[in-house]
Amino acid sequence: MTPTAAAEITLSHRFADELPELAVEWRAVEPPAPRLLALNDALAADLGLDPAFLRTPEGVAFLAGTAVPGGARPVAQAYAGHQFGAFNPRLGDGRALLLGEVADREGALRDIHLKGSGPTPFSRGGDGLAAVGPMLREYVVSEAMHALGIPTTRALAVVATGRIVRRESDLPGAVLARVAASHLRVGTFVLARASGDIALLERLVDHAIARHYPHAAGAENRALALLDAVIDAQARLIARWMLVGFVHGVMNTDNATISGETIDYGPCAFLDTFDVGAVFSSIDQQGRYAYGAQPAIGEWNLARFAEALLPLLAEGADPANMDDAVAAAQQSLAAYRETYNAAWAEGMHAKLGGTPDDEQTAALVNDMFDMLAMARVDYTSFFRRLATAARGDRDPARALFADPAPFDLWVARWLALDPDPDLMDRVNPLYIPRNHLVEEALAAASDDGDLAPLDELVGVIRAPFTARPGLTRYEQPAPEAFGPYVTYCGT
Repeated sequence: MTPTAAAEITLSHRFADELPELAVEWRAVEPPAPRLLALNDALAADLGLDPAFLRTPEGVAFLAGTAVPGGARPVAQAYAGHQFGAFNPRLGDGRALLLGEVADREGALRDIHLKGSGPTPFSRGGDGLAAVGPMLREYVVSEAMHALGIPTTRALAVVATGRIVRRESDLPGAVLARVAASHLRVGTFVLARASGDIALLERLVDHAIARHYPHAAGAENRALALLDAVIDAQARLIARWMLVGFVHGVMNTDNATISGETIDYGPCAFLDTFDVGAVFSSIDQQGRYAYGAQPAIGEWNLARFAEALLPLLAEGADPANMDDAVAAAQQSLAAYRETYNAAWAEGMHAKLGGTPDDEQTAALVNDMFDMLAMARVDYTSFFRRLATAARGDRDPARALFADPAPFDLWVARWLALDPDPDLMDRVNPLYIPRNHLVEEALAAASDDGDLAPLDELVGVIRAPFTARPGLTRYEQPAPEAFGPYVTYCGT
């Protein structure tokens, strides 16, 4: 039966029960005037929650974290992290709470987690709050990623709190309720290793395997099997980011999930003009997390994960046998580039219409990226218009180039490979959350309380591959006057 009251919702607390060293029981602060801004009806139904109930005052209070179901144990999770490469031994949920886990319609456990719910013992002097704009950004971008088929956390709801949040200016406050396969991070394991408690590390490994990779439970070395599974998941995830031109913006180890889902949409964006050095984060002054750096950073993060597991990777799980453990970790990490390159190449061949995997195509791809970078062509528009060229009309793609001569030479080579335009349309999105449209929608919601632009944008990006009449503005590259684009983490 679908719950019709907060008390009827069953939230389990396996993380808090099995890993109490990594959890602090806590409660959300009471919002003065909670008001529902956005609700993901389809996701709610998938979780066995009644959207009609979630729109009631009690339902909104549940989404804000203040109407806690009986038996639930909300906790702030503890983890460490490497922030821009520098180790921070104590991060944790400084403005977030894990309400608990709920089984979806397929029986899989999913976390219900809050952002902006108030300060916790991990806040480190912060206010623990969030503003409407960044929380709605996560709602928009995570829904786009889900529609694109990219593993991601998802936003269940955004609730305005009626509280003013002080950042560079006074902003309206909000709480985001998001859903994830789990919130286990590389940083969770780094903290367990740093604690020196090997038994805790073993329990964390078993917890992660039970949650995400049950096939690894029977492995001779469970920690090694977990490492291999996470390397594979992260390599494939980052390849998918690169294929659609997504820039995460803050790939710290506390933002690298064990599940292989994308998490934390703070200073993130999609490419407009193609640029491997594209950086959209206001705090990434050195370009550590630039678009083109993401595959290498993913490998760096996984090396930190392997380091955290070293005591369990030794022969016979003997912590004294570190040489064997390091060798095992290095062998596993060596698979990252192979997996990433294979996933990226497979995706790129599909984006180009099923081109063969050979040296001719490799040269064609390299020349294509040089051409796009030189001409500063819109990344998403190029691939979608290229399908039109495969159907016999080169003009839409050609119009993207101020000097079309290099394109004319390149496209003739590409067309000789007989690309499949229908395949291209299935994998190359027409609609993404374009940065200028996201900012337009967030400004309307934050400044004027007008949610219509946001609702329309979300409706468009939920079907990214299907052309629909009347949506031309959502297909168009950013106007020349827009930019340079800068995003902020919202803390």
